Amino acid sequence: MPEPEKSATEGEEAPAAPAEQAGGDVPEPTEGAGIIIQKPESATAIKGKDITFVAKVDASNLPRKPVMKWLKGKWLDLASKAGKHLQFKETYDRNTKVYTYEMRIIKVKDGDAGGYRCEVTSKDICDTCAFEITVQAPQDGQQENIMEAFKRSGEGDEDAGDLDFSVLLKKREKKEEAPKEEVDVWEILKNAKPCDYEKIAFQYGITDLRGMLKRLKKMKFVPKKSDAFAKKLDPAYSVDKGKKVHMSVEITDPNAQLRWFKNGQEIKPSAKYVFENYGNRRTLTINKCNLSDDAAYECMIGDEKCFTELWVKEPPITITKPLTDITTVEGEKVEFEVEVSEEGASVKWMKDGVELNKEMAGSRYRFKKDGTRHILIINEATKEDIGTYYAITNGGESQAHLEVEDKPLEILQNLSDVSAEAGEQAVFKCEVSDENVTGKWFKDGVEVVPSDRIKISHIGRVHKLTIDDVVPSDDGEYTFVPDKYPVTLSAKLNFVEVIVEVIPIEEPPKIHMDTSCMDDKNTIMVVAGNKLRLDVEVTGEPAPTVCWMKGDQAVSPEGRVRVETVKTLSSFVIDGAEFRDEGPYSLVVTNSVGEDRIDMFIKVVDVPGPPENVRCSSVGEDCATVTWDAPAFLGGLPVKGYLMERKKVGSARWTKLNFDPYESNTYEAKKMIEGVAYEMRVFAVNSIGVSQPSGASQPFMPIAPTSEPTRLVVDEVTDTTCTLKWRPPEKIGAGGLDGYIIEYCKEGSDQWVQANDKLEEGNQYKVKGLTMGDKLLFRVIAVNVAGRSPPATLSQAVTIKELLESPKIRLPRHLRTKLIVIVGEKVNLVIPFQGKPRPVVTWLKEGAPLDDKSVGIRNSEVDSILFIRSSERAHSGKYTLSVQIEKLTDSADIFIQVVDRPGPPTDVHVTDVWGFNAAVEWKPPKDDGNSEIIGYTIQKADKKTKPQEWFTVYEHSRRPSCTVSDLVMGNEYHFRVFSQNICGLSEAAGVSKNTAVITKTGLLYKPPPFPEQDMTSSPKFIAPLVNRSVTAGFTTAISCAVRGNPKPKIVWLKNNMIIGEDPKFLMQNNQGVLTLNIRKAGLFDGGRYSCRAVNALGEDEVECKLEIRVPPKEGEEEAK
Repeated sequence: MPEPEKSATEGEEAPAAPAEQAGGDVPEPTEGAGIIIQKPESATAIKGKDITFVAKVDASNLPRKPVMKWLKGKWLDLASKAGKHLQFKETYDRNTKVYTYEMRIIKVKDGDAGGYRCEVTSKDICDTCAFEITVQAPQDGQQENIMEAFKRSGEGDEDAGDLDFSVLLKKREKKEEAPKEEVDVWEILKNAKPCDYEKIAFQYGITDLRGMLKRLKKMKFVPKKSDAFAKKLDPAYSVDKGKKVHMSVEITDPNAQLRWFKNGQEIKPSAKYVFENYGNRRTLTINKCNLSDDAAYECMIGDEKCFTELWVKEPPITITKPLTDITTVEGEKVEFEVEVSEEGASVKWMKDGVELNKEMAGSRYRFKKDGTRHILIINEATKEDIGTYYAITNGGESQAHLEVEDKPLEILQNLSDVSAEAGEQAVFKCEVSDENVTGKWFKDGVEVVPSDRIKISHIGRVHKLTIDDVVPSDDGEYTFVPDKYPVTLSAKLNFVEVIVEVIPIEEPPKIHMDTSCMDDKNTIMVVAGNKLRLDVEVTGEPAPTVCWMKGDQAVSPEGRVRVETVKTLSSFVIDGAEFRDEGPYSLVVTNSVGEDRIDMFIKVVDVPGPPENVRCSSVGEDCATVTWDAPAFLGGLPVKGYLMERKKVGSARWTKLNFDPYESNTYEAKKMIEGVAYEMRVFAVNSIGVSQPSGASQPFMPIAPTSEPTRLVVDEVTDTTCTLKWRPPEKIGAGGLDGYIIEYCKEGSDQWVQANDKLEEGNQYKVKGLTMGDKLLFRVIAVNVAGRSPPATLSQAVTIKELLESPKIRLPRHLRTKLIVIVGEKVNLVIPFQGKPRPVVTWLKEGAPLDDKSVGIRNSEVDSILFIRSSERAHSGKYTLSVQIEKLTDSADIFIQVVDRPGPPTDVHVTDVWGFNAAVEWKPPKDDGNSEIIGYTIQKADKKTKPQEWFTVYEHSRRPSCTVSDLVMGNEYHFRVFSQNICGLSEAAGVSKNTAVITKTGLLYKPPPFPEQDMTSSPKFIAPLVNRSVTAGFTTAISCAVRGNPKPKIVWLKNNMIIGEDPKFLMQNNQGVLTLNIRKAGLFDGGRYSCRAVNALGEDEVECKLEIRVPPKEGEEEAK
């Protein structure tokens, strides 16, 4: 809240106007929810005056010191603006554990107006508070005293510097205006509609309309006290992206049902949204906040609601891979790609300063996100797309230029020369690559104009010029010129003049048939579904009779299979050839002079059917062998080969494996990914084309056996067994690992015997049933779905004979000192040992064999267990464990102390009473509970109170006496004492035999003068540095302790050189205990280290030697 500044001295002007004086309406501070117990409130400041805002934070329950941030707007941290205009102050009260934070604005300006926030964080705890500052111009009556208007330009004393009359000049420039009728603008705004606010502001000269509307809103709104909420949510919360935030509210009824909403949608409890109840407090915790959590939140009890807003601060997104310039041709696809530092980031695309979005771009642009990659796709580039494109994030931008060139025009079919007779039709036709290209036709350099006889057509990519009823004037060179392209296509029209002379002669019939489409056996092939047309020129005089025959039947002139005759041209037509049309055909022409005949065979062919029974016969690490059967229908022609495709299971994209027909029915597909499931399909190819695809094969997965197991060693050998250990294979693959097979054979033999019936899943196996004295070789094989791996074999044979190993007890560290147990607790001691063959285990207590039925013993091959279900004080003592193999023995002692609560102190009595004090003494208890008495608790009770109430006076008192002070005059007191050991206080207390009566007579005590002792001393080290030897690569520390007053300055030296601000070294001083931490010490960190302490009375110095050892390598350890 804003606090007024105190004036320096009476009679002088205060350096800063109080916030209450500035605004006049600053509300009193209120207790806030969360850790901010006093929050800054909104205020109105006078321009040119000072104002202070105060926030108080309760740190009693915080894990560490809180961090306060003052923010303006949403993100501006005011700590960077600290200086003459903005000042910050922090104080701490140790008694109340309250931090006080102040923000002071010196000489408020117009730019200081706006919204502010203070944000407190301490580890995972966060609390915020929002407030506003409104700036007002100073009132005219504030400078009525003319002497106050004088200012001096200098600093320091009030008489320093030159006089500045600028204030008076400004006042004299003010012109006197005629008195106007007073108008209450507030009443006008209250009764006006919102649409009329700007009109009223213009009419009455209001400059700060927004500030007036804010104050008007406060005047109109009368806060209603909530019946459901004792404390509502804060106006706003802020959190960094990825952190968690707590929103707390206090309710009046702890049994009321409270619901949380986000943007109007109810929130259900989950791992992200956690609901917590503490008495009347209800807390919503949002874990791992992201940008989608930046929203408005509300909580509701019945019909009452309270609102807040959460701001999620996003770290700046940087561009890791910038855009690159692109040059393309029209119609091509263009992709601009940029990579950013974080997935899911927002990237804004712009072209020449204009933002591109899905609504403006339409179908021309597409936006794609793939992890950290952001792609702008232009489907068909045009000249309009030329420009500079920008990719902008909140942490940077990148730009690239797009250049679009004209697409070159390709000539797919050129013009051909045409010869035509009079009255015939001449056609010029060409085809280009772009169907949108237009052009013009020219004849001998003159543009051709369309008419009824000359027609120009443009269909798709084909441009055609048709001339009907050719005349001699049509003879010449014709040219087609495409628009906007430097290309010309030319051809000639040759006019053929025919002179016919009729000589009546007789000529036998003759069939003029083009046989280029036939083979040696006069066979004509037609693809099923296609149209077959045979045009045959027939000559003869007189005109011959034409007859087409299929076998013995004549072909009809109508129908799907028909004969068409035009003058001397006879055409045989089959529309949509079918397999039933296949067979022998003949053409017979006859006239009066003779006869001519031609025989042919029409064969209907088609593409073959799909291959059948596609299957995977075997797989490898990155390959698979696929086989299939030939198609049942060959299409009338032999199959030339096959085309193969594959795809991943679940994908819709098939990948071609070959482009030339593959003749065999077995194919090995390579370059596959191990562990990925694939499907295959096959196409058959003949001279006509490619068949439909076969059905997809059953899914298969390339898998390879594992590599051999590693580090095969012998762990233990007995007379009949051998235990092996190994590590898993280095390469397992996608097939996984099912288990291991263990095999052995005698030395010099190759007959391997499998030792395990089932696959061994672990990395250790004991081979049993061996013959003592045999020399055996062992090997281990890994197995998965792909088969057996190469074996891992021992390099030397193993002799089956148990070795003698000395017994050794491995006593746990916590049993090397006395084990203290409370009466009734369970004791369970597990003590491992080693030795071969199995040692003999013996337990003793106090040197005698352990013969206590309440103490249980269990022994195994590797350890011994001593357990007591309920310990008693009789179980205390020294226990000895002994293990023996033949004549070799080892033993260990374990000390167990069973303790209980002590008895009460004895002989408690009051020895002396003086003033308001009483001296009490007692004797230690007779039973100390088998443990040392560590203190006493003394309590007092007033004899007048009934029932008596006991109050603790001292705790953990070490001496058997004490002095009780601050007793009340005229009262009589009893005292009782509890003894205490490590188990706790005694169950009963020793009560004083007599009482202490505090008489009402006064007592004046004059203490003797106490001479102040001189505590200053020169530095002296009370704990020196110790030489150390550490292993390289580990963090180490050296410590010492120093005493001195005043506090000495500490300097660390290495080899007599001062250690500066090196991040490798961390120097700490905790109440005189000095520590130098060395992070990950290396060989170069060895040497002599010194610590020097210096103050005004002298100095002292200690030193030590630090040695860095290099750990032996793995191979060297195994050799040792």
